[in-house]
Amino acid sequence: MSHPEPPSFEKPLNPERATPVAPELVALVVEVAGAPPGWARRVTPDARLDADLLLDETELSALAGRLRERFGASADLAALRAGLDLPGLEALTVADLHRLLPEEDAR
Repeated sequence: MSHPEPPSFEKPLNPERATPVAPELVALVVEVAGAPPGWARRVTPDARLDADLLLDETELSALAGRLRERFGASADLAALRAGLDLPGLEALTVADLHRLLPEEDAR
């Protein structure tokens, strides 16, 4: 699915609590989304995969595969999603993905 720019609202972030997103994770999300230039700035810790980044099931599946390829079995997005109910799936954020990364890659 080709991604238009997501809605231009910005959620307030508490910069003291926000952990920067690993650049490689941002690159993977942008890659699987087939996103336009500048879209990467939307891949923030509090961006929801569904509502904010507009990732569809095909893109989420591709992202799950790419995460496992790059970061190993512990970066299992499919297992994380399998344990969530609908509200949990809707609330899944980039920060949740970031927590799947091994320690050295999550910095």
